[in-house]
Amino acid sequence: MAGTLSRWAPLPRSHLGCLSSPFLSCVSVRHNTTPPAKSQYGPLKDEDRIFTNLYGRHDWRLKGAMKRGDWYKTKEILEKGVDWILNEIKTSGLRGRGGAGFPSGMKWGFMNKPSDGRPKYLVVNADEGEPGTCKDREIMRHDPHKLVEGCLIAGRAMGAQAAYIYIRGEFYNEASNMQVAISEAYQAGLIGKNACGSGYDFDVFMHRGAGAYICGEETALIESLEGKQGKPRLKPPFPADVGVFGCPTTVSNVETVAVAPAICRRGGTWFASFGRARNSGTKLFNISGHVVNPCTVEEEMSIPLKDLIERHAGGVTGGWDNLLAIIPGGSSTPLIPKHVCEEAIMDFDGLVACQTSLGTAAIIVMNKQTDIVRAIARLIEFYKHESCGQCTPCREGISWMNKIIHRFITGNAQPSEIDMLWELSKQIEGHTICALGDGAAWPVQGLIRHFRPELEERMRKYHGEELQSVAASG
Repeated sequence: MAGTLSRWAPLPRSHLGCLSSPFLSCVSVRHNTTPPAKSQYGPLKDEDRIFTNLYGRHDWRLKGAMKRGDWYKTKEILEKGVDWILNEIKTSGLRGRGGAGFPSGMKWGFMNKPSDGRPKYLVVNADEGEPGTCKDREIMRHDPHKLVEGCLIAGRAMGAQAAYIYIRGEFYNEASNMQVAISEAYQAGLIGKNACGSGYDFDVFMHRGAGAYICGEETALIESLEGKQGKPRLKPPFPADVGVFGCPTTVSNVETVAVAPAICRRGGTWFASFGRARNSGTKLFNISGHVVNPCTVEEEMSIPLKDLIERHAGGVTGGWDNLLAIIPGGSSTPLIPKHVCEEAIMDFDGLVACQTSLGTAAIIVMNKQTDIVRAIARLIEFYKHESCGQCTPCREGISWMNKIIHRFITGNAQPSEIDMLWELSKQIEGHTICALGDGAAWPVQGLIRHFRPELEERMRKYHGEELQSVAASG
């Protein structure tokens, strides 16, 4: 296999950053340089894009993937060892791209401890069920070899013997392409016994779920992978101690794993040069809703929200002044109104400052033609349907929220019920095993925080019309 690797043509320098011969010889030099302070973020240059086939315009199979730089000197990366890979990931500042934003180098390092005889596993969360989110499916459909190679490198960093890709049941084409990519990698000797000729044995398996949103939570995913009901586990023990099949396991998002090879090839400092401190790297953003061109785009972290929408999505339908609100990180994150959107920065810390969250970076744009109360009520109905029912605050509380907020659509409620709904959301938030309860509570909190006058106006209008009706009938 080593002979085959040496015959592969090297990439143009524009695709490799500082990579030269000997392999990665200049990485240590780059680590010693201090990049100048940045004040502007985005647009991302084409040569800095990691996902170069995001729109499926090129060959997604092994031959095409290798032309774009995948599997280039992977053997050398593996031979650098666990500590070197983990150090590059830590240097890069990569944080989980699935919503929580936990530092990936630290998370993967939890697995790097003396073995007690149990095998270790990497589980890739490809269950992407968050409404508004459609980034991971683009990777699996158009760039599947990035994920397969990422599994190998991340698995090496953890000392794992296999990776399980848990893919959402509805993703038929994505699952088909992923399976083809896995088979091609096995046939080429890139994974399996003596992966890439490195002496490291690593298998990749794919498991199709049945379309349950709750299985996007890591312990519910593990339960489902084991053939049980997809219900979250109590923690501790954490998956890094007792995960799939009772063995040490790390569950990581598709995008997080897929960027690992590029970080190792170009250097962690290169990745850290994008975005603000603690919010580094490039990121896939989904932009949907009332925009001219809905799209998924790779951009630099910390790009202003308004710039992102106007540059890549053609702006808000009817113009920026027609904007009502935006949900910035998938359906479970609180919405922000137009005046907040104008200054919002698309990164973890920037959106926390706006009382919302980056989440999966799925931007849902709503213009002034939107019935904002009905939109949020529809999301609560979704969370009510997807609750596993294991925790009483989630099972009962979301059902109550659903009943109350659907009356708010017409205004058939009293103003005091707004505070009741707020208190109810607070009783759910933080009182459940997993974060589904939080994800259901936050949209309601965002609505009340920014659109309370709209709720009160609907109630006044409803009761005014009711009084007129009573007077007319009397």
